[in-house]
Amino acid sequence: MSEDPVLAGYRQSIDNIDAAMIHILAERFRITQAVGAYKAAHQLPASDPGREERQIARLRALAVDAKLDPEFSEKFLRFIIQEVIRHHEQAAEAGTGAKA
Repeated sequence: MSEDPVLAGYRQSIDNIDAAMIHILAERFRITQAVGAYKAAHQLPASDPGREERQIARLRALAVDAKLDPEFSEKFLRFIIQEVIRHHEQAAEAGTGAKA
């Protein structure tokens, strides 16, 4: 049975969006790794809870405007923030000679 052309078109769009999201996340993490190195070099804390909460509030509002579930967007962002903090902590440990 051949694939439905309408469904194939939707799936191609989804595949394109998924690829774009991966590239965007990769770029975001390249930047946050630079931030982690900067923080480590200047002995700044790995996390900034105030900024994190402001970002979550800002992106929840954007999610509402975009008709995206704000609870989902918050969970997604918190996951990313946790990973960034982990990278920053590793950078700080590497900067002090500790093993990650």
